[in-house]
Amino acid sequence: MLKPIIAALLLVASAPAAFAQAAPQAPAAHPVFTLDALPYATNALVPVIDKETMELHHGRHHRAYVDNLNKAVGSDPALKALSLEQLMARVSALPKAIRDNGGGHWNHRFFWGLMAPEGQRGQPSARLTAAIEKQWGSLNAFKAAFQQAGTSRFGSGWAWLILKEDGTLAVISTPNQDNPLMDLAPVKGQPILANDVWEHAYYLNYRNRRGDYLAKWWDVVNWSRVNALHDEAVALNR
Repeated sequence: MLKPIIAALLLVASAPAAFAQAAPQAPAAHPVFTLDALPYATNALVPVIDKETMELHHGRHHRAYVDNLNKAVGSDPALKALSLEQLMARVSALPKAIRDNGGGHWNHRFFWGLMAPEGQRGQPSARLTAAIEKQWGSLNAFKAAFQQAGTSRFGSGWAWLILKEDGTLAVISTPNQDNPLMDLAPVKGQPILANDVWEHAYYLNYRNRRGDYLAKWWDVVNWSRVNALHDEAVALNR
């Protein structure tokens, strides 16, 4: 009578993998952050930015930042409860993966809305134009300062127009995926305009001619959005 029981026990002991596979699986974690669709078609900014660059930039590079950010916060319930902006505000105390990928996600999500197809771009508002002229003398002088910030950024990074806490505008640049909302930013402020000067943003069309890309980029700037961001930043500063 004991022999069949012993044989059954030996069979179970010799095949643990089969029993492990039959065990119920935990449900996949729901992502905290998601990749939004572009607000226009991938060919909407041609000839300034080509379709393939947009597909790779948004679908591969930005998606990687989102996926890696979800991995970085996935094991910490306290971090999962924070918004992207809250993460930026305390990023100096967080793992580098959150600084890099959280910054990458915030920056790109901001960047896509700063461009628009033809017929939807508008012009700088009177209020924004007056603030720019007060700071740089003219819109062209501001554009030159912004382009210089982008061309002089060694390696990869971003050029920004921000409204500082004192109410003045400033042009700055940040390395890698840093941004002016981060608590470790040398110059902090509310972003109003930004351009991505990582090579993946322009290399297929412009090769190593970053300056040409920065000069042509003005042709696709969504000034209607920039005007609204400036108005919001001014209101927040009051």
